Amino acid sequence: MNLELVINAKANEVDIAYLKDKVLTELHKEKGSQDFAVGDVYLGKVHRVIPSLNAAFVDVGYEKDAFLHYLDLGPQYRSMNKFVKRTLAGKQESADLTKFPTEDDIDKNGKINDVVSGSQHILVQVAKEPISSKGPRLTSEITLAGRYIVLVPFGDKISLSQRIKNVEERTRLRRLLQSIKPKNFGVIVRTVAENKKVAELDADLRDLHNRWKKIHENLKTAKPPKRVLGELNKTSTVLRDLLSASFTSIHVNDNQIAEEIKDYLRKVAPTQENIVKLHNKEDLFETFGVNRQIKSAFGKQVNLKSGAYLIIEHTEAMHVIDVNSGSRKGGERGQEQNALETNLECAEEIARVLRLRDMGGIIAVDFIDMGQRSHQKQLYEKLRECLKDDKAKHNVLPPSRFGVVEITRQRVREVTDISTEEKCPCCEGSGSIQASVLITDQIENNLRYIVEEFKTKRIVLKTHPFIAAYLKAGLISTRRRWSMKYKVNLKVQEDQDSSYLNFKFFNEKGEPID
Repeated sequence: MNLELVINAKANEVDIAYLKDKVLTELHKEKGSQDFAVGDVYLGKVHRVIPSLNAAFVDVGYEKDAFLHYLDLGPQYRSMNKFVKRTLAGKQESADLTKFPTEDDIDKNGKINDVVSGSQHILVQVAKEPISSKGPRLTSEITLAGRYIVLVPFGDKISLSQRIKNVEERTRLRRLLQSIKPKNFGVIVRTVAENKKVAELDADLRDLHNRWKKIHENLKTAKPPKRVLGELNKTSTVLRDLLSASFTSIHVNDNQIAEEIKDYLRKVAPTQENIVKLHNKEDLFETFGVNRQIKSAFGKQVNLKSGAYLIIEHTEAMHVIDVNSGSRKGGERGQEQNALETNLECAEEIARVLRLRDMGGIIAVDFIDMGQRSHQKQLYEKLRECLKDDKAKHNVLPPSRFGVVEITRQRVREVTDISTEEKCPCCEGSGSIQASVLITDQIENNLRYIVEEFKTKRIVLKTHPFIAAYLKAGLISTRRRWSMKYKVNLKVQEDQDSSYLNFKFFNEKGEPID
């Protein structure tokens, strides 16, 4: 499997594309400002305590107060609060918790007004970024994520990723972490820690402990609202979460970012430093075909190569996805089999689109109706399998009697929204059309359908002069490639009366083919 990372640096933004076998799987955007990103730690001030919600609103410097629920305080809240008070008062001189007198855990069914009071200074971490009209969602259970380990101050538990299945390896990791972790710190062992040596785990643990020391140092002079620890930049975060031994290359067009990545790789994977490739080109996304994939995946309509397509609508309450067979050829196996094949193909694309757009909340997918229960079960298992690698927490329900599958997916930031419309040259910008970069895909899908369905060998395509010129350009033109690929005599003719993105197919007698 070919895994690549394409990092496209712009003036005030860095775009990161994760490609799996040249197919865009994840897209991340890092703006100039990184305030209120997931993982940032703030010293906040409690603005209001709302007993009816069992929650508090905390001022962390955002335009709207952040939300902190009682269940997000964490069981060791009293110990954390005691540490913060002692540090702010100058009594806690060291970040070391070896001799720190911890407090009892709070009652998981308790009330927030019993442990939190108005105007109180509180150490919190951003769990969800501001979304729409809502402020950030907070937690007081601070966690510091590393490459192999997540460090949990005031905890004492060692938890291992459920994806580590080998019993002997789980036992080894548990014993190893028990021997090297500092007292009064809990750890969560990540999947990538499997089969790693003690030196690598120890180095990661020490790095996380140093970040805890930095929180303590910044906390000494902090006055709320104040950020006391920023999460890693998006590039380093993506590398931390995605980088594996199977990565083949990292493409970047900025020298400073390239050096930062190499420095990071020297720490976590020294043998992979040479996979970083610096390019002089301004737009790497254009070079590696990422822009084209973005345009095809972020529109209201997402087309598949087979001719099937998805319609994706975003409402305030949920996302709705409609599956359509489109021009997909049914073959001789009947409607039921065609529906099954279309649904299975679309399940793969839906799983990719959810990750790519970072769609969260409730997602309702209206698949094509299938009569057989075995086919519905097959679709359900396929969708679960495709979502297996999704790091966001999710839950998939079996298809309802109407063929609707309900999915819930963790939402921690705004859904990625990229406009796929562009100004129409035919109407001087008074309207908008679907991204023209996709027009050749649509023409080819229709051509494939006509060849398979009507078995005709001579076809005439009439379209706008701009599109016709593009299809006929070059020694081995697009028209020529299509003719050879589908074994058909294809002629492309200019139609002055055609609008920019309209096209029509005709047979050798001049009759339109629908």
